[in-house]
Amino acid sequence: MPQHSRTAAGDAKLLAAAPESAIARSAKSRPPAHARKAARGARAVDSRSGDRLFNQSVEKAFAVLAAFSAERRVLGLAEIAAATRLTAGSAQRCVHTLVQLGYLRRVARLHGWMLTAKTLDIGYPYLAGHAVLEQATMHLADLNHATGESVSLSEPDGVEMVFIARFPSHKRFFIHMSVGRRLPMYCTAAGRAYLSALPRAEVRALLERSTLRKLTTHTLHDIPRIIDIIDAARELGYAWANQECYLGDLTIGAPIIGKGGLPVAAVNLSGPTSRWTLDQLRERLAPLLLETARAASARATAV
Repeated sequence: MPQHSRTAAGDAKLLAAAPESAIARSAKSRPPAHARKAARGARAVDSRSGDRLFNQSVEKAFAVLAAFSAERRVLGLAEIAAATRLTAGSAQRCVHTLVQLGYLRRVARLHGWMLTAKTLDIGYPYLAGHAVLEQATMHLADLNHATGESVSLSEPDGVEMVFIARFPSHKRFFIHMSVGRRLPMYCTAAGRAYLSALPRAEVRALLERSTLRKLTTHTLHDIPRIIDIIDAARELGYAWANQECYLGDLTIGAPIIGKGGLPVAAVNLSGPTSRWTLDQLRERLAPLLLETARAASARATAV
């Protein structure tokens, strides 16, 4: 029998016995009955039962995949059920199916499952066919080469910015920011740059929908002060953030404008406090950042 078949068969056997063993292992940590009932009620609300075309099985499968993160690379069945608010049986079926399809694999020594490289197949076609990314790449690479510092391209999704391209610093830099990483709009240069190109009423609405909290001791989390910075960015053409997501990280960002004069993305340049002050970063590198954003915008409006 081929190795992958033996592995799949072994996973199936482990999953068949998983609900009882997982629940037994987590019995001490199970929430009280009223909390479990509330969770079931929340699932019923979340299920969009009024939408006859909505497929709850697909929703559950994606919920299982989304339960994994950099901090939770390996999860047991009970942990998956808790993170997704699924029953043990539903979690078991989803995990089994995702193992069979190749998106999860069993990690026996850690008593759990983890994502496989095949999960990248879901996102890769999006990036491969991304018109703005394709048109902006040359300009982002030029900015990275000219400054020697990290350059990123991100686009909005709800109240967050999602990194879709990253050109790392040529010098030592302690922050790793991979493609797919999400950061809040309200406390990032890229997010504020994007917001600065929107109507003021829309900016306030997005900020009010955000969960405003301090990620570092420097994070601004009151709406009036954030709007002041966004208003200044609207005048200058770029925004900034001073160690608001990560200590030691200074950032400036500018919007990329698409058809209709609306922002579609933002280019971001980062420098560490070991090499720069925020004033130095703004004075020396903002002109290059703005030149890059204008060039990328010109190509984006032509797409």
